[in-house]
Amino acid sequence: MPGFDDLVKKAFYLGVGVASYAQEKAGATINELRSQAQKLADEMIARGELNTEEARKFVDDLVRQAQQDSVNPAQEDTKPKQPRQIEILSDEEENNQANSQPKIDNLREQVESLQAELRRLKQE
Repeated sequence: MPGFDDLVKKAFYLGVGVASYAQEKAGATINELRSQAQKLADEMIARGELNTEEARKFVDDLVRQAQQDSVNPAQEDTKPKQPRQIEILSDEEENNQANSQPKIDNLREQVESLQAELRRLKQE
């Protein structure tokens, strides 16, 4: 089956190529971030808000944080903090809920009639 071997090789090379391209793009993005952070740090030094040591630490921290975020993207967002609660109702409970709607409507009618009677008594 020479066709299958070629297909496996092409799939492998495609995977390597995609990984290489992703690494290049990530490296370019990190370098761009580093240059922007350095410009910001230079401006803060010029204004006297930071000294050179603080600026270097600021840039390094930003780049380190960006690298960590690219390696571990939003793990906290993908995992729920608590398991989703599921309520399983028996047939009897479902019937009770279905039967409760007419009872609720009846109670509403009674409340409305009592409110109307109260308004009538207040007017007299």
